[in-house]
Amino acid sequence: MLTAKQHELLLFINRRLEASGISPSFEEMKEALDLKSKSGVHRLISALEERGFIRRLANRARALEVVRMPENASNETVAKVTAPPAARPEPANDVIEIPLHGKIAAGVPIEALESDRSLPVPAALLGPGDHYALEVSGDSMIEAGIFDGDYALVRKADTARDGDIVVALVNDEEATLKYLYHDGGMIRLDPANASYDPQIYADSQVKVQGKLAGLLRRYH
Repeated sequence: MLTAKQHELLLFINRRLEASGISPSFEEMKEALDLKSKSGVHRLISALEERGFIRRLANRARALEVVRMPENASNETVAKVTAPPAARPEPANDVIEIPLHGKIAAGVPIEALESDRSLPVPAALLGPGDHYALEVSGDSMIEAGIFDGDYALVRKADTARDGDIVVALVNDEEATLKYLYHDGGMIRLDPANASYDPQIYADSQVKVQGKLAGLLRRYH
């Protein structure tokens, strides 16, 4: 069984080959799959090659050949390869690797940490859209059932409604997980812990980076 990213890349390569006869470059594949580095593309290509879905053609630059497609890949699916992942239903038992972007403070804003790590997540926990994960640090959201050490599964978004739990980027440098409310021309970021006070910023100081879609918790 292919992972979601392997399946998406195979469809993208196949579509480009059918359209132009030339396989896409690694840069194009990286951008199409919203990957941070070409090393991720290399890993996906190697996995597809090992599973017998593609073949590299010797002595030709950028030469990839699609050997076979998944049994459930129809022409309609191939034509919609650039559609959001929501257009492709995932099996309930499938596991998706999503980027793990380090820790986010649930108590006070801290700088969001980028990393090359990923987190395996059951596809059934994720809805439509692109997702990433953040490790929660702090206790300001405990009354919402979000605890220190939990993994927040975040759907990428740049807008949110009042009452949504969001990842908010403050002053382009600090990220925090809070309830979001619009208060006149201001943005109020509310904790879910009576020990913490709301944080109030000008609208221009806050950018929504995503909305909470789910949680993962490890028990030791």
